[in-house]
Amino acid sequence: MGTTFLEMRRPAEHRRKPWTRAEIDIREERDWRVNRAFYALVGRSWKWTARGEWTEEQWREFAEDPAVRTWIARRGADLAGYFELRREGDEVEIVSFGLAPDFTGQGLGGEFLSRALDEAWGWGATRVWLHTCSLDHPAAIPNYLGRGMRIYKRVEEIL
Repeated sequence: MGTTFLEMRRPAEHRRKPWTRAEIDIREERDWRVNRAFYALVGRSWKWTARGEWTEEQWREFAEDPAVRTWIARRGADLAGYFELRREGDEVEIVSFGLAPDFTGQGLGGEFLSRALDEAWGWGATRVWLHTCSLDHPAAIPNYLGRGMRIYKRVEEIL
């Protein structure tokens, strides 16, 4: 399994894909139960396991940290996707980013990533970064590169 680290160092590098989905509402939310639910919903398909054993207290501590912000996308009552940002100094990490299974393959990822990048830069970042692994959606890295992010490190892990 491999992990790829990507970054963007200036807002001018962002190749925006404009939001065209009026039927999908994106709002910032601060409820640890929402973070936990989306982590399970989105991560199930990609075998996210890092937070699988977290207690309610760990979820609460993470989601209520002032350095963490979470945005949720919904179409009516349907959960469409989410992203979590974490600020450390003047850098912002896109900690989690993903779409619910019913919303993948519709071209929504680029628009949603542009929104995540806009929110990260709007938070005063001087660098935005993330990491992804080889188990992620096949369109993940092309989406990140398409929005202007650059690979700065790859790590191959022997299992």
